[in-house]
Amino acid sequence: MNVLIGTTNPAKVRRFANMLEGCDVHICTPLDFGLTESPEEVGKDPAENARIKAAFYGQYCDYAISNDSGLYFLDLPYDDPRQPGLHVRTPQGIRLNDDEMIDHYSGLARELGGRISASYLDAIAVYAKGEVQIYKNSKETLESNSFYMLSTPSSLRTPGWPLDSLSVRRDTGIYFVEERISDPVVKKQQTFDEIRNFLLTALKLL
Repeated sequence: MNVLIGTTNPAKVRRFANMLEGCDVHICTPLDFGLTESPEEVGKDPAENARIKAAFYGQYCDYAISNDSGLYFLDLPYDDPRQPGLHVRTPQGIRLNDDEMIDHYSGLARELGGRISASYLDAIAVYAKGEVQIYKNSKETLESNSFYMLSTPSSLRTPGWPLDSLSVRRDTGIYFVEERISDPVVKKQQTFDEIRNFLLTALKLL
């Protein structure tokens, strides 16, 4: 079975490849299909954007996976203009590369005292022969999944996930990027298993 991962972000491709490891699937990317365009993400939340992308890539492959995330700073009001929300890579309307993202968010953390409490709102959509299913966490889980974003970055980098160089676990103070070296998926095992089970079910691999 070919499964198209609807992103050109190498870190996201690796994330889903790891989750589907051991399954009888061949991981594809938009480049394998000669796709250079991407859908317009006009959804009001990560779930809507993930659905839009999954339906788009489903035009080219019977099975496709898409992901979208919003980043929220818990120390700021949700309507504060500094909230990234759905515009993590385009916080000022301009798309930033990895280094520019580190510069921007480390500067914001510095402006807010050197450390910001932050959390991601994630959604995954699976297209399977015309049907789209959604996995998402809720706003109620933002606090429990929170971490700190610091003004001082780690010297290490994960291409595609630049904010891992600024983000640290609340309980250990370890940078996400340092954990990814030994564990490609920085999630609690329970969450990893939950998402993997969703993917296998949606792709009809169970």
